[in-house]
Amino acid sequence: MGKIPPSFRSALSNPNLINRSSLLPSSSKPRHFPNKTPSNFTAKSRKPQPQQPQPPKPLSPFKSPSLQDAKTVFNSIVNTSNAPNDFRFHNSLLQSYASISTINDSIAFLRHMTKTHPLFSPEKSTYHILLTQSCKSDDPTLAPIHQTLNLMVSDGVNPDKVTVDLAVRSLCSAGRVDDAVELIKELSLKHCVPDIYTFNFLVKNLCKCRTLSSVYSFIEEMRSKFDVKPDLVTYTILIDNVCNTKNLREAMRLVKVLHEEGFKPDCFVYNTIMKGYCMLSRGSEAIEVYNQMKENGVEPDLITYNTLIYGLSKSGRVTEAKKLLRVMAEKGHFPDEVTYTSLMNGMCRKGETLAALALLEEMEMKGCSPNSCTYNTLLHGLCKSRLFDKAMELYEMMKSDGLKLDMASYATFVRSLCRVGRIADAYEVFDYAVGSKSLTDVAAYTTLESTLKWFKKAKEEGLKV
Repeated sequence: MGKIPPSFRSALSNPNLINRSSLLPSSSKPRHFPNKTPSNFTAKSRKPQPQQPQPPKPLSPFKSPSLQDAKTVFNSIVNTSNAPNDFRFHNSLLQSYASISTINDSIAFLRHMTKTHPLFSPEKSTYHILLTQSCKSDDPTLAPIHQTLNLMVSDGVNPDKVTVDLAVRSLCSAGRVDDAVELIKELSLKHCVPDIYTFNFLVKNLCKCRTLSSVYSFIEEMRSKFDVKPDLVTYTILIDNVCNTKNLREAMRLVKVLHEEGFKPDCFVYNTIMKGYCMLSRGSEAIEVYNQMKENGVEPDLITYNTLIYGLSKSGRVTEAKKLLRVMAEKGHFPDEVTYTSLMNGMCRKGETLAALALLEEMEMKGCSPNSCTYNTLLHGLCKSRLFDKAMELYEMMKSDGLKLDMASYATFVRSLCRVGRIADAYEVFDYAVGSKSLTDVAAYTTLESTLKWFKKAKEEGLKV
C-alpha cells in the first residue's frame, strides 16, 4: 500500500483528534493481523494465478439420442474391446448416454446392457444415474422418479439415505423444492428417512421460497411422523433466515427453543443475531446479545467484535466502539482491516474525518493493510467534510495502488469537485473510474453528466454551490 502523504500527518499532531493509547495497547513493534475479510467488505484483488492445464474430458461415444444408435455403439464396444465387467465402465457409458437421452430410453439402454453383457451386474450407483436424470426430466410430475425407484426395487436394490439425498439435492437444484418435500415424505414412509444433512439441506432451500410458518410445519411433520429431529444446524439456518428478514424477536425466541431442546448456541448463532441488529442500527440490542453470549459461556471471536464495532459505529456510538476495540485486543483478537474501516466509517458519519484519517496511519503502523473499502470510506468522508485537497491526495494513493472507486464514493467525489469548480479534476476521476473498471461506462457518465447539468444551472441562476 502507499505511504501516508505528509499533509495527512498533521492530523496526528492534534491530541484531541484520536487517543491511540485508548484504542489498543501500545507496542514498539508493528503487529500483524489475520487477513480475514467478510463478504460485506471488498478486499484488494490479488494477482491472478496462472491457470493449471485441465485434463481433456473423455469424448462421449454417443453422438445421437437415438436408442437404436446407442445399442449399436454399445455392441461395437463390447465386441471389439473385451469390455470389462467392472460396473464403473458400464456406469460411465450409461452416464454418457443419459446426458442426451430421455429417461425411458436410458432405462431401455440399461436393460440392453445387462442382456447383451450378462456378466455386468448393476449396482445402486447405476440406478442413481437414472434417478438424477429423472429428477431433471421435463416432466413436471414425479412420474419419472417413481418409475426409476420402482425399477430399483423390482431389481432388488432398495433406496437408502444416499438415494434420498441424491433425489432431494437434484430436485432442489432443478428448482423443484415442493417436489423434494413430497418425495422425502414418501421415501421416509416407504423406504428410508433422510439423514440430518439431507434434512438441513432441504430446510435451507425451503427458507428461500416458503413462508416461515410452512417451514415450521414441515419440520414438525418430519419430527412427529418420522422422528427426524432438528439439530443445532437446523436452528442456525432458521435463525439466519429470520435475521435476514429482520425478524429479530423470532430469532431470540429460537435461541430459547435451542436451550429447551438441549442445544447450546454457538458463536455463529450469536454473531448472526448481532449482525441482524447491527444492520438495523440497533446497537443496544446487539450489546444485549453480546452480554447474553458471555453469560452463557460462549467466547466471542473476531467476527463478534467486528460485528459490534460495525453496528455501534453505524448507529453513531463511536466512543463505545473505540472502547470495544481495546477489549478485543485484550482478549487476543487484534483488529483487522474490517475493524478499522468500520470505525472510520462511524467517525466520518460524526464529522470526525481527520480523526479517521489519523486512524489510517495507526492502522498501517500496527501492520494492518487498508483495502479498497477503507480508502473509499475515507474518500467519502473527506468529501463530505469539504477537505478536497486531502481527498485528492487520498485519490492519488488509490490510483497508485490500483484500487477501485465504489459508486457512492465516486458520485460524492465528482459532485464535490464540480461544486468547487474543479471540473478538470472531475473529468480525470471519471476517466479513472471507467479505465479501472470501477464502474460501468454508463453509470460513470450518467453521474458526471447530471452533476455538470446541475452545476451549469446553479451558475446560471446565481446559486451558491
